[in-house]
Amino acid sequence: MDKMFTICCFFLGCFALIRSGLSAQDDIISFLPGLPHQPMFRQYSGYLKAQGTKKFHYWFVESQNNPKSDPVVLWLNGGPGCSSLDGFLSEHGPFLVNSDGKTLHYNPYSWNKVANMLYLESPAGVGFSYSDDKNYTTDDDTVSMDNYVALLAFFVKFPQFKNNPFFVTGESYGGVYVPTLSYRILQGNSTINMKGFAVGNGLLSYVENFNSLVYFGYYHGLFGDEHWHQLQKLCCVDGKCLFYNKTNLPCLELTGEVLRSFTKIGLNTYGLYQNCSGLKSKDVRLFFAFKNLLTTINKKTKYFHTGKLGLTPPCLNSTAANKYLNTPSVRQAIHIPTMLPNWTICSEVVNKNYKMVYETLSPVVLKLIQHYRGMVYNGDTDMACNFLGDQEFVESLGLKVVKERRFWKIGPQIAGFVKDFEKLSFVTIKGAGHMVPEDKPSEALKMFISFLENKPLQ
Repeated sequence: MDKMFTICCFFLGCFALIRSGLSAQDDIISFLPGLPHQPMFRQYSGYLKAQGTKKFHYWFVESQNNPKSDPVVLWLNGGPGCSSLDGFLSEHGPFLVNSDGKTLHYNPYSWNKVANMLYLESPAGVGFSYSDDKNYTTDDDTVSMDNYVALLAFFVKFPQFKNNPFFVTGESYGGVYVPTLSYRILQGNSTINMKGFAVGNGLLSYVENFNSLVYFGYYHGLFGDEHWHQLQKLCCVDGKCLFYNKTNLPCLELTGEVLRSFTKIGLNTYGLYQNCSGLKSKDVRLFFAFKNLLTTINKKTKYFHTGKLGLTPPCLNSTAANKYLNTPSVRQAIHIPTMLPNWTICSEVVNKNYKMVYETLSPVVLKLIQHYRGMVYNGDTDMACNFLGDQEFVESLGLKVVKERRFWKIGPQIAGFVKDFEKLSFVTIKGAGHMVPEDKPSEALKMFISFLENKPLQ
């Protein structure tokens, strides 16, 4: 990134802020409907200008501990095309939405117990974020720059936090969002006090995620020996298997048949041992982050048909969040313009018009860890972005091992496993699926604190 361009972005952000007259004070949430009592910490909701006519909606909650010195942590959900307010209201926000869609309850494991949390709805067209020109065609590089420009605008709006340690975090397609934004920050030589990044159940490599899903399926009993032995013959040489091989059509066809046998029968792709919420087996669609890769296979075989994507990822129930965020009094409280359409957890328009640029984030991550600390963590029952694929991704970086693989605990119970490399850790969370903080909130908070404080997880 050109340094002068970064400086221009910063001053444009300042100009836009002055011109609009919207300061942090204007974005304060003075009363949030549905709470049993209003919080003691400050919270804000409003807009940050990205490139062109794009406005990104943010929700910022100050730390319950010491906001003046605690880290600022950005959270990005994935998709691509899904809202970070899902992370806010369902995973690790200070209050979670109840099933009635009208009320909230306080989250004892909120990440703002120890950090100032910034939730950004990105890219434009997702959630309450929008663009005046209504052009929602985008790609990985455009989104990373939009996120960077919006982040600069955030620190213009909240200058009191510019010296706080800053971390970029996210999950799922955040495996692309987090490293690419972090690299923009590194290139930009900005005043952001960047310290590290963390990716949860991330799509860090298409090939490794795809390859590992076959192993995951077999060793979890999702298909049998007959198919497994055939796969070994068609896809493996000297014990090394490549199930996603465009030049080996028989292997690709059989792999497609095998994956279809367990990804389209009604299992919860986000948590193998969890029930599939609100969907009949025949209606189960493949997960967002894997759509393009499987579509490629579909062009060569007849085993995959993704069909209409829909606005909610398979097996997830977003009814309560939809109801709450589309309540007029809530929209007014969080300063959402009346002309915007209803909030949905994921945008079909954004996903359909999204171009995926990076097949692997290895080169980016290798550059980042020369300057920042990193963590990759996975719930071990997720099929969408399974732990075997991310484990292989981390191992393939060739980093020096600092601490060998070991278990870590919550009280007397084993919570998962961790392996520390030089400036990068790989963590698994036992029994968690794709959304780790939702499935295992206490474990997720302990892991989060350990990462922020740069202390070994044990």
